Amino acid sequence: MQSKESKKKIQLSKYMVYIVFVIVFIFFAIILNKKGFVNPTNLLNILRQTAMVSIMAVAGVFVLGAGQIDLTVGSNAAMSAMIASLILQETGSIILAIIACLAFGIGIGCINGLLVTRLRLPAFLATLGMMQAVRGLAMWITNTAAVPISNNTFNQIFGTGFIGPISVLILWTIVFYILGYIVFNKTTFGKHSLATGGNETAARYSGIRVDRIKMYVFMLSGALSAFAGILYAGRMQSGRYSFGDGDEMSVIAAVVLGGASMAGGTGSMIGALVGSILMGMISNALILAGLTSAQQKIVNGLIIIAAVALSNLAQRRKKN
Repeated sequence: MQSKESKKKIQLSKYMVYIVFVIVFIFFAIILNKKGFVNPTNLLNILRQTAMVSIMAVAGVFVLGAGQIDLTVGSNAAMSAMIASLILQETGSIILAIIACLAFGIGIGCINGLLVTRLRLPAFLATLGMMQAVRGLAMWITNTAAVPISNNTFNQIFGTGFIGPISVLILWTIVFYILGYIVFNKTTFGKHSLATGGNETAARYSGIRVDRIKMYVFMLSGALSAFAGILYAGRMQSGRYSFGDGDEMSVIAAVVLGGASMAGGTGSMIGALVGSILMGMISNALILAGLTSAQQKIVNGLIIIAAVALSNLAQRRKKN
């Protein structure tokens, strides 16, 4: 049986992201008070700006929970935004654009899954290669040129619209987290994802089709990355190959900060949401503080290191 001290350590690691979130928020609220950090408009803006990463983090909980990693999310989003913009420019059909984007995203996820389950490639290397290939495709398809979207209905639904004071991007985030929470915590798929990441051999012996679970989590990641690309397109009213650049690291950091382990077997949907908002809050604060883009990258890099370090520390405490 676990001692009281070990239980306290596990509980502390479980709620670490919430503690860090509160501390960071109070710190920035004091330091940047005169620059309007706590202004309701700015706080809603943080939620709006982090919507794409937050939605990709929903799938990230399943992926890391299953002991995998997906580095294609950012490039997938960029290519999906390009597909949406090109279809809208040619046909004006919103439904066709959505279907094509989701089909592309699921297709990329399927390829990632096959590389991991059939060719037995490490997920990191398989998705790293696919990340480069998809990003290159997004650059090549229009020779790095942006593709504007003039369909106001599409832009309103998926990016620039508001219902009262609330951006549609925030509402989309809420919808996906409600669905993600239910699937992750209340369904067999969520439980099997964690079992696969926790102990793959034991999961196989218990009858779980671990290769199928891996395929499904990669396909889910591809689908939500594609939808994030749709939101990028709607928000920016265009498709650009540069959308989502670096989002793969932000998603991993958010999910790990939220309580997931890089080794698999753990994850928290609410924690991932708080982690992604924390990342967005820090980026927003750095901009208000007047830091350059180079300095912001340095800080974001340190945050990713801290996230992985916290994950490793939490796992060591659980083992002890």
